[in-house]
Amino acid sequence: MTGSPTFSGVLFGAAYYAEYQPDGVLERDLDLMAEAAFTVIRVGESVWSTWEPREGEFDLDWLQPVLDGAHARGIGVILGTPTYAIPPWLQKLHPEIAAEISTGHRMGWGARQEMDQAQPAYRFYAERVSRRILERYASHPAIIGFQVDNEPGNVLPHNDSTFQAFVSWLRRKYGTVERLNEEWGLVYWSHRIQEWAELWRPDGNLMPQYQLEWRRFQSTQATDLIAWQAEMVREYASPAQFVTTCISYMRDQVADDELAASLDVVAGNPYYKMQDGLDARFEVPREDRWWHTGVWALFQWGDRAYSTAGAQYLVTETNAQSIGGSWQNHPPYPGQIKQAAFALLARGGRMIEYWHWHTLHFGVETYWGGVLPHSQKPGRIYREVAELGASLKTLGAALDGYVPDADALILWSTDTKWSWNFYPPLSRSDGSPDPDSYTRIFDSFYRGAFEAGLQLRVQHVSDFLNHDAADLARRYPVLLAPALYVVETAVLDHLVAYAEAGGHLVAGVRTGYGDELARARLAVAPDRIGEPGGIRYDEYSNISTMSVSSHRIELEAGSAATEWIDLLDVDGAETVVSFDDNELGAHAALTTRPHGRGRISYLATVPNVPLARSVASWLDVRTAATQWSAPRTVTVQTGRAGSRTLAFVANWTGEPVAVIPPVAVRDLETGEVVPAGSTLLLDPRAAHVFEASTDPVGSAFPSTERI
Repeated sequence: MTGSPTFSGVLFGAAYYAEYQPDGVLERDLDLMAEAAFTVIRVGESVWSTWEPREGEFDLDWLQPVLDGAHARGIGVILGTPTYAIPPWLQKLHPEIAAEISTGHRMGWGARQEMDQAQPAYRFYAERVSRRILERYASHPAIIGFQVDNEPGNVLPHNDSTFQAFVSWLRRKYGTVERLNEEWGLVYWSHRIQEWAELWRPDGNLMPQYQLEWRRFQSTQATDLIAWQAEMVREYASPAQFVTTCISYMRDQVADDELAASLDVVAGNPYYKMQDGLDARFEVPREDRWWHTGVWALFQWGDRAYSTAGAQYLVTETNAQSIGGSWQNHPPYPGQIKQAAFALLARGGRMIEYWHWHTLHFGVETYWGGVLPHSQKPGRIYREVAELGASLKTLGAALDGYVPDADALILWSTDTKWSWNFYPPLSRSDGSPDPDSYTRIFDSFYRGAFEAGLQLRVQHVSDFLNHDAADLARRYPVLLAPALYVVETAVLDHLVAYAEAGGHLVAGVRTGYGDELARARLAVAPDRIGEPGGIRYDEYSNISTMSVSSHRIELEAGSAATEWIDLLDVDGAETVVSFDDNELGAHAALTTRPHGRGRISYLATVPNVPLARSVASWLDVRTAATQWSAPRTVTVQTGRAGSRTLAFVANWTGEPVAVIPPVAVRDLETGEVVPAGSTLLLDPRAAHVFEASTDPVGSAFPSTERI
């Protein structure tokens, strides 16, 4: 990251496309936005063919009234470069820029991001149109920031130029074909090459090491695209204007921590299932990879976004009404708009921006609901958005510099995710390989800890070694390491050092089994952590489910092992949870052993939700959040902003719920003070942010006046 935005308060608004609207509605739209306390809109990123309707012919005037009108109402603007959706004339002029989804098979036109964005012809025209827009509008007083491209990394191009760039990348990394042969194990199945020209295309590849490096290389293409555009924008931007992009974390070409390195602030697009998908009483199956289902998953997105740069982030797009296709109509229950926004703010958000202002009357996203419905008459959604705007206006600068609390650290491995997209350990219900195996295991750990009341800090494995082990142990008493399969030895040693320094390491299946190239380690599993953890294994098995029991901890009803088990030999560790009798002879499901000033625990299965919550509760981390007396259907998320200690409290049900704060708290919207130990009744789907008192009896707050 190159800097930090200088604005104060929470930005609030929506993407606004005047070019999609009928004539004569601009002033009405901007007035409605101002009445809803909007402070930001995003414009311009989707309409290259409007900016440049014919090759070399530019129409730049149409945006001027939008910027002028926004500025007159005190609404800032994020201006996007329109480079992710190319115009038909460019498709016809340079058909060779079409991305090949397999060698020689070009994508068809008619969607977006159908091009190989590394193609020189594409770069030439993308730079030309971007510079014309920037020259015209970068200095406009409404512009507070720039979004380069949009949701990069949609495809993995197989174009010849991409493949040749991959070979060049490998040559720089490995130096010689002899070293490549050795590192990739190409003696297997007679794959040894004698010169670089013999390297085969990725289409039919089955070699895991090749596949992992192919994905790593592909991520450099998205990262380079964003860095190239960010550098160009900074030629025109002032120091007060930030540069970002909108990250879709599910995109195949994205390594989010690397992608954001050239930006000023992280921004992304959490989309989530509304209605019962945000009700803590119900288990709603996940229907699509790209949207999130469950209260825990919404918070997990926020923690992922915070992990990208270890700092507050912007929500560039999120739900206003229904999302998805014409058959996926699930607008929010009353109250869920504010709930979701406050959840994202609780985990580090600095902007809430909806996609989008007006519901479209044409195109593939006709039934993707905006703040205004198809009638364009303000309705319930607009009213709830406006109420949220009023709340954020009342909060003002209270969240400036906000840092969400974290009771435990959980490590994220992009390399393992990529490797298992191709070579997964788990299967789908129909027996086919599951490319989402990594996220399934990661999610089981995250959800269990979250629903047990822990607040989590997600950290990329790539960043883990940058932090002193003793400092990590001091800041995070628990470290969760689920499924670190593709991992350097130095990372495993750092995990052990964390435990030696006083932390509690909880490792999951496959951790320490592979090395940095996804090669199975020539070592007793789990490598490096097994000996100090008092366990080892050489057998493992896929399973459906297996019941578990414990005389050591309290297990929730229905606790079970799923998907996978390691058949542990216990050598010095204590068995905390056991598999029930089984013909495999598997016994220890969860073990623990002191190590140095801390301990190492190993969970030898993928836990179902009750088991995951039970294990997290056993960790016995007393947190600021768990000190509140509240049912599981209520979330309490805490953090600090300057001298303030804040608590975001939400009731994720349609029924009133009572909670009891451990200290006196003051509602930052109403100013109401709730004494310590008194009962606070939360309305159905209520969301509040409280400031905690600075003394035990609750007679003092950092500031006495309302925000």
